[in-house]
Amino acid sequence: MRDIRNRNLRASHARPLAVAMTIAVAIGAIAAPQAFAKAVVNHEFDAFADCPITVKKLAYCVSATVTGGEFKVGSKTVIINKPMTLQGGQINNQEALVPAADGNTLTKTALTVPGGLVGVAGLGGEVTATTELVGPVLINTNHLFTGEGTAVTLPIRVKLDNPLLGPECFIGSELEPITLRLTTGTTHPPAPNAPITGSPGTIHIRGEGTFATVEGVSLVDNSFASPGVNGCGGALAFLLNPLVNLSAGLPATAGHNTAILDQSVSQAAVKYVKKSHVIPKAK
Repeated sequence: MRDIRNRNLRASHARPLAVAMTIAVAIGAIAAPQAFAKAVVNHEFDAFADCPITVKKLAYCVSATVTGGEFKVGSKTVIINKPMTLQGGQINNQEALVPAADGNTLTKTALTVPGGLVGVAGLGGEVTATTELVGPVLINTNHLFTGEGTAVTLPIRVKLDNPLLGPECFIGSELEPITLRLTTGTTHPPAPNAPITGSPGTIHIRGEGTFATVEGVSLVDNSFASPGVNGCGGALAFLLNPLVNLSAGLPATAGHNTAILDQSVSQAAVKYVKKSHVIPKAK
């Protein structure tokens, strides 16, 4: 398992995103009349096209795109080599992410499991793993920028796909999720895992001062546990579940699993997303 080099937190990184957005809104108050004088689509805001802007008291639209990293549970390490997007909105002083308007809060991106599930009843061909949300996402903006404590909480399950496994083969479930408590700081995992360190990234103000993007964010967790699989093989689950668990080293206790999510995060005030016209008005 690769380790992430420690990165010094700059003073500018330690500012909460709310502070950055306060500056952005102040600048945007001047720039906005010129930037949005015409009712045309401002494609700089395309990342917020599924923002739930009709939710009362919604303050910000959020979009995070994971572009790299890895996810290891048990004996299987999946490399994140396709983009995954987490999107929704935030209400002031609330950590819970308001789900995306179309319900697609976390895109279902299928990633290849290296080596498949060798030894599982002659299983051949490609096996893919797709991460799905099974509970509310929590975002602590202060922790995201200070590198202290949990910045993002993700309750997930992982869908395994292969013709033999059937359509309902999952690692974890709503009742027994894999719960990632991700940090941009340094982890404190149980053995045999060693501490790893993420990064809060660097803030960039965009859209003529109307939204902020944080590049180079790395969220990490290697202290979580993973349950075993369920539902593999449909009616033959009683036979396949134990075989898949054996092949994948599941269930896996804390200290044997790792999540590294390298990404960029964008946040914009709802009023500017509305003015951008990337979200069509309801008919």
